[in-house]
Parts: sequence; C-alpha cells; structure tokens
Amino acid sequence: MRVLLVGGGGREHALAWALARSRSVDELAVAPGNPGIAEVARCLPIGVAELDGLVEAAVAMAADLVVIGPEGPLVAGLADRLREKGIGVFGPSAAAARLEGSKGFLKDLCARHGIPTAAYRRFTDADEAGGYVRAHGAPVVVKVDGLAAGKGVVVAMTVDEAIAAVDEALRELRFGEAGRSVVVEDFLVGPEMSFFALSDGLSSSFFATAMDYKRLGDGGVGPNTGGMGAITPHPMQTPELVEQVMETIIRPTVAAMRSEGAPFRGVLYAGLMLTERGPMLLEYNVRFGDPECEALMVALDDDLGEILREASGDEAHASLRAPRWHRGAAACVVMAAPGYPESPVTGGEISGAGDAAAEATWVFHAGTRRDERGGLRTAGGRVLDVVARDASLEAAARRAYAAVAKIGWPGEQHRSDVGTWGKP
Repeated sequence: MRVLLVGGGGREHALAWALARSRSVDELAVAPGNPGIAEVARCLPIGVAELDGLVEAAVAMAADLVVIGPEGPLVAGLADRLREKGIGVFGPSAAAARLEGSKGFLKDLCARHGIPTAAYRRFTDADEAGGYVRAHGAPVVVKVDGLAAGKGVVVAMTVDEAIAAVDEALRELRFGEAGRSVVVEDFLVGPEMSFFALSDGLSSSFFATAMDYKRLGDGGVGPNTGGMGAITPHPMQTPELVEQVMETIIRPTVAAMRSEGAPFRGVLYAGLMLTERGPMLLEYNVRFGDPECEALMVALDDDLGEILREASGDEAHASLRAPRWHRGAAACVVMAAPGYPESPVTGGEISGAGDAAAEATWVFHAGTRRDERGGLRTAGGRVLDVVARDASLEAAARRAYAAVAKIGWPGEQHRSDVGTWGKP
C-alpha cells in the first residue's frame, strides 16, 4: 500500500514511525514532514494548507491511502477532494469535520440526538450573551464557534471573566470569523479523559484512552498549552466505562452524522468529563490528539496501515477490528522552547536528541529544523516529544525522563510530573 501522510509535527512523526513499521505499507511519503520524519519517510515540500499540491502529490504517487494529521485541511475539505479522485482517505469530509470545526454545530447535534453534554446557549450578540451570563452566574465555559488554535475556550470562574471572554470574541473580534458566534455552557466537574474511537461511516470501534497534561507547569499550574505530556491508557479506563461511552456517546454520534447526510470516517477523539452523572462530552476532535498520538503509537502493537485503511470506509469489511496493544503503559514528555506558550523563542541549538533514544524509548520531532551545517535547532513552541513504554505507568515515565535528561537547549522547559494524574 502506498501512503501519503499530511502534516509535519510530533503527531505526524509518531504516525510516520508507526506506518513505516507496518507490513501493509510499501511506500510512505509525508508532506511537509520534518527532520525526524525524514529519517523514516520521504518528505515532500508541500504545506498542509496547499490543498491543490497535496491532491497532485497523492495522484502522482498513486496513493492508496492519504492519512490527514491536522484538523485544518480536514475542515477545508481535503478529504472530499481526494475522494473525488478515487483516493482512499483516513479522515472525515468537510461536512463531518464540523464536529470539531463548529462548537455550535456539535452542541446542536448533541441536543437533537440526546448525546450527554453540558447545557448551553449560542450567541452572536455580545449584549445578549452578557445578559445571559449575568443571569446564569459563574462558573461557565465560553467557547468560540470555530477553530482557534486551542485558544478559543475560556473556563470563566467569575461573571467578569466570562463577559471579558464574550467581548473578546464578539466585540473585539480577536478570533476573526471563528469567533463571530460563541457557545456559553455549564461548567462540569470531574476528571477528564481523552477517548479515541474509529469509524468507517457505518460502524465504530473503541481505539484507546489517554490523559494529557494541558498546563505548562507541574501540578497543573500556569497557562494552558497545546499539551505538555500524555499517558495511555487513562488510569480510570475500565471495560465498563469504555462500553458506557461507546453506547451513550460514540455510537449515537456516528448514527447521527450518518442520518444527517455526513457519515463520519476516521478517528473521533472525544474530550470527556467523568461526572457524577456519568461521562459527558466536552468536545470532539476529528483527528488524533497531540501529544496523545505519540503515546498511542508507541503503545500500539499492530499494523497501523491496516487499521487506518479499514477506518477509511473505502473498502467493504464486516466490522472494524479491535487493535492489539502493549500490555503495559506509555508516557510522553513534551520538551518546549523558552517562552512557550505565549512567545516561544526559537533557533536554539539542540544537543543529545540523537543519543537519547534507548530500549522502549523514542524521540519524536515536533518543532525542529536543520541549520546550514546539518545541526538540529528549535523551530516551534513544542520541540520534541520523548515517549517510552513499560510494564507500568511509573516505569514508562522513568524511561522517558531518563531520555529527557540527555537532551537540552538554552531555556528548554518540560513538566516533571508526567505519569502522575492528580492535576494535569
């Protein structure tokens, strides 16, 4: 099978590594890739927003399957354009990608089909939204409708914070078109879980759970980030909980999308809150999480190419099979540039990355580049993802941190508590 992978971050390095190990994959190209990906696959200088170029590349290599990593090209309709050319795609259509691309669409879908989520209201007028917040009280959660690079959600503990978030979106237009509509929803309490399921448009199957570490600092303090670490499986995963989520959230979502003319193909990444009333849906992502994907790929003991081809929905099969997994756990530690997340300083020279990989330990590139001498330098906020697996979560985390200790650059920062799960 000839595979084109779209993306160039740590998630895509992990996917490329797993695809390169898959017996079902004969040829692998990645657009645009990165220095780490270049060690396992052919990289093409095509950006993720260059839809014409990506379609042309897939046609030129006669790709059997295109795996789309980030959400941007999915929302923009890359999967639709590829399927029009008869090319298999792991990833949803633009219509189905609205599950992530529009918070309002998702909330309305949940309301129509009885999928458990927080009570909410939608607004396009700042005065109306402000009046609702004052009447409702805090805490509440304010979400801009569209994609906002992970910065469009505010958990407001006071009314003033909520009104400021509304004004930022609807009056100041900080998020542009993405913020012309907002969702104000009830604040839920409980541990969070990242829950991954695959769907071919008809059926669905459980893939994995994970927990990510969103805050910059140890103990869950500091600003929100794209993710400073991840572990899999989630410590609260049980067979009973998995079936409850599949029965009340995942299968109803797949059925709802099919009934509304937008069957979902690809990975459904559900952000869940495990409340006293049961699992509640916070949000959907329509692609693998980053850095959760890095931990998942290391924990996977199966042919990723075959799994993704089944979930593309482009071939007939009876049902999606359950993947095989490493019996223990995996932990991912993100190493970030100084100033991340607000103002990352890039260009620092990275040392030790090539020597850090060890038994059951891998280093995935997230934001790196080669300089004119071939040296490795930082080129993004999140720079490297160090992942290890072992029989226990504690042992996996120890392996990962042993590798982290071998890598450095000026101002490098990482959390030291990945592997614990009190305050992510």
